[in-house]
Amino acid sequence: MTTTDAGSGATVRPDAVVASLRSAILAGTVAPGTTVTEALVSDTYRVARPTARIAIDRLVADGLLAREPHHAARVRAFDRDDLADLFAARAAVESAAVELLAGTGVVPDAAAAAHERLLALDADASYWAIDLAFHRALVQGAPSSRLPRLHDQLMGEIEFALAQVDAHRLRSTREVAAEHGRILAAVAERDTALAEHLTRSHILASRDRLLAHHDSLHGR
Repeated sequence: MTTTDAGSGATVRPDAVVASLRSAILAGTVAPGTTVTEALVSDTYRVARPTARIAIDRLVADGLLAREPHHAARVRAFDRDDLADLFAARAAVESAAVELLAGTGVVPDAAAAAHERLLALDADASYWAIDLAFHRALVQGAPSSRLPRLHDQLMGEIEFALAQVDAHRLRSTREVAAEHGRILAAVAERDTALAEHLTRSHILASRDRLLAHHDSLHGR
């Protein structure tokens, strides 16, 4: 579906607005807790209200925006329990998928390519998008039809959390790359137990850093 820009008459795809608003949220330009109304999106991106509504609905579905009945959407503000629960769910799904993947001994091309891109980054470069691509490729490569669907349901919130880990430099690019390399090696060697353990440990390490950062901000 497309709609017409209210100001210029040009056709604007909702996907473009979703991508721009998503980037602003992940970059922190639109801060957690910010109210995101159709009027705000329409004025900011110079699009018609139907386009703004579709963009908001998609980001609510992705978990980046939250909306209660009869209230405008807001940028998700994760509390400590939200973060712990998200990473527990992520670890459960991804470690199970990687364990199955290791049983095949096949490293997905997309995961290997993401790892190479991560290794090529400067030490202080932003890496979260590549990290996300790596993990998604592992799950998508697993011999399961249901685990990738479960993972997709978490992807918006995972994306938000990984962007926060990266933005606050809670883990280094080199540290993440080294852990990715060990996971790929375990998959290639068909070591299912090690692959599952490394994946879970990798995810929970990010959780622990993010929770510690959250606690430092809230005086815990």
